[in-house]
Amino acid sequence: MKGLAKRIIPCLDVKDGDTVKGTNFIHLRRVGNPVALGKAYSEAGADELVFLDITASAEGRKTFKEMVSRVAAELNIPFTVGGGINELYDVESLLNAGADKVSVNSAALLRPQLIDEIASHYGSQVCVCAIDARQEPDGWRCYIKGGRERTDRSLFEWAREAADRGAGEILFTSMDHDGAKQGFANEALAELAEIVDVPIIASGGAGDMTHFRDVFTRGKADAALAAGTFHLGEIKIPELKHYLHKEGINVRTTI
Repeated sequence: MKGLAKRIIPCLDVKDGDTVKGTNFIHLRRVGNPVALGKAYSEAGADELVFLDITASAEGRKTFKEMVSRVAAELNIPFTVGGGINELYDVESLLNAGADKVSVNSAALLRPQLIDEIASHYGSQVCVCAIDARQEPDGWRCYIKGGRERTDRSLFEWAREAADRGAGEILFTSMDHDGAKQGFANEALAELAEIVDVPIIASGGAGDMTHFRDVFTRGKADAALAAGTFHLGEIKIPELKHYLHKEGINVRTTI
């Protein structure tokens, strides 16, 4: 088991102060309190936590900092926050609220220079470029505003540009796989791993422990993010890490 440890990352999709989960970016339902969930995941051995204010961009507002601060106060693991980040002031505000990294999506696609600005002011390690994409007849296409609006940008072209501009990580969510619990988009992930030289976080499709094994082996991902399957208790992080360790995958574990 060589190389950097693979990371397991729960994701809190937050809307109106509640953690929600949907399928293919729609049919959202409440699944818990972000503060309580964040604390539980930190204590359960998650490697990082992602908090996404999923309607901030579509509603044209900033991320709710007060909730970010409350979640951050309960964590002892790296904390990434996204939603409604359009300028450097937003980044500084969230870092001051307790975030370690920020995730940019819609705003970066609309104004790619935002990535350069974040990387030059705070370092690439602070900038995660999140990409929501769907497989269309003309290839993988990027979407913005929480999956509501299609763009003409290709997943692979945009990921390469984002990394070149200074993004420290790429968080790729397959909208087709989101919430389906049938496994990650491993072919697309493996292709991403070939063309960018920054870590890839896989998102969309986790349903059982074998999906995590496959995303690390076949998908070549550096980290795997999941939401519903963790929130609903279908997979527990200590058990998942024990399974991955037995499968020969390098994970941080107390075993």
